[in-house]
Amino acid sequence: MAGELSGDGISDALVILGAAGLVIPAFARIRISPVIGFILVGILVGPAGLGGLVARFPWLYHITITNPAAIQPVAEIGIVLLLFSIGLELSFRRLWAMRTQVFGIGAAQLLLSAAVIVLALRMGGTGWPGALALALALALSSTALVLPITGTTSPLGRAAFPVLLFQDLALVPIVFVLGAIGGGGGEGNLLHTALIGIITVVVMYLGGRAILPKLFAQAARTKSPELFLAASLLVAIVASLATAAAGLSPIVGALLAGLLIAETAYHDEVEVIVRPFQGLALGVFLITVGMSLDIRMVLANWSALLAALVAIVAAKATLTAGLLRWSGTRWSAAAEAGSLLGSPGETTLIVLGVAVGAALVSPADAAFWQTATALGMTVTPLLARIAQAFARRLDGDIVPELHVEELGPGTVIIGFGRVGRLVAEMLQAHDQRFVAIDADPDCVAAGRRDGFPVLFGDVVRAELVERLALTRADALVLTMDDPALSVKLVQRVRAVDPEQTIIARARDGRHAAELYKAGVTDAVPETLESSLQLSEAVLVDLGIAMGPVIASIHDKREQLRNLIRHEADLDREPRIRRVRGRSEQVG
Repeated sequence: MAGELSGDGISDALVILGAAGLVIPAFARIRISPVIGFILVGILVGPAGLGGLVARFPWLYHITITNPAAIQPVAEIGIVLLLFSIGLELSFRRLWAMRTQVFGIGAAQLLLSAAVIVLALRMGGTGWPGALALALALALSSTALVLPITGTTSPLGRAAFPVLLFQDLALVPIVFVLGAIGGGGGEGNLLHTALIGIITVVVMYLGGRAILPKLFAQAARTKSPELFLAASLLVAIVASLATAAAGLSPIVGALLAGLLIAETAYHDEVEVIVRPFQGLALGVFLITVGMSLDIRMVLANWSALLAALVAIVAAKATLTAGLLRWSGTRWSAAAEAGSLLGSPGETTLIVLGVAVGAALVSPADAAFWQTATALGMTVTPLLARIAQAFARRLDGDIVPELHVEELGPGTVIIGFGRVGRLVAEMLQAHDQRFVAIDADPDCVAAGRRDGFPVLFGDVVRAELVERLALTRADALVLTMDDPALSVKLVQRVRAVDPEQTIIARARDGRHAAELYKAGVTDAVPETLESSLQLSEAVLVDLGIAMGPVIASIHDKREQLRNLIRHEADLDREPRIRRVRGRSEQVG
């Protein structure tokens, strides 16, 4: 009957939303990727977990997913929206600049990994057709897991993304090659699909450049977030369906749609409005990965599965890291990217299904490697953590943590982002000694390449305060954009040295008051002073007399001083200085 609600759908939605509401905050609190949490939820609520007990305990029906196929469409949308979002972060110019990495390093990584796996399987007694099918499947990696970890703009993302992009583009040729080997007459179909695919992409490109700006302009004029969201999802899904109908992977269409929107003035709004749906749908995909794991089967074959997975990950990680290093990538990024790309991925499952259909791989062998793939995807976030810690020791331009006393007394800058670098430049301009500390190895490497004395150190660890020998420093400057951490660090330093001069970056007046309570010498609330300068500029440009503007700015600054002084219970006025502005320059 129309209008009736499906109990299965409501039950599945309860599990998915409950997982998202519990897993993401819980795993973020313990600083572990929520990817692992979603996969564990899939193992727990799937048919091999609590879902298999529904017949004995009917009440479990409401907190389990007994039919994984029912949520598969949502999982596929998650992957589509992921590639759509990646396209929004790119541009055709950047993609063209990456062509050497995509078709050079990406192609070499896939072919060499497949060649090594083929030889290993042949030595194990697998026939040539089956070995080739399994090798091509296992040489692929997980775009859906790796890119959310690496991004596309960081040094790690710039190393991993071209490899993943080539693998996604190679999926269709791999499927047709396996069809041809299996006797499906794939060669003619491959040429026909390639031609249709090229025509489809060209038509989408030309049509998108003409239609999309007008479409989003109309959606923007309505000032309706719902319509803007609907237009964004419509473009992503239609583009995916178009490339799927042409015989290409749907993710190619999603990526192209994102690239086209990235060329418009609306890409930032689209990216923001789509992100929550992408995250939730991607979580559903990860839950389906967990549901594909049969714990009983894993326990029965754990030694063989472990050996196979270790061998695949080690071989791919070594080859990938070597190729990336050969191409000029730093050892740290190369090693970390190699570890992340070592595990098989979701496209491996697709190719394994094709191989079974073409009678190249037996169902039993496919089931074994599907389980190994699911296990590999489960441990990928753990590999990322291990690789990140290991990579920091590999980079030759990142030195171990040092005492400030080894460099002599001076100012210590904690945090070497945009604010910390500017402070360093000003100290350098006045011939003041300083050393900067940052927990991001990329910031450290970039700073050292530019000639700044930047050291690696994680101020989250309490013992670092003692190791930095801050009593020898002239001043301590905290520039990191983490309010809670900056307050804790001030408290730790004050416990060691009550007389140390500490100047801290504050996010706003409330944060400045917390810093003063913790013992900071001076706190600089960046938003307050920039707001006052912006207000002064606006009022002057509107033609208001300079005298009243200056008087009102002084009054407002005095109000802010008093507010911070009251909240921090200070016995002196906090220093909120006004940067010399246009009014003083005129006078």
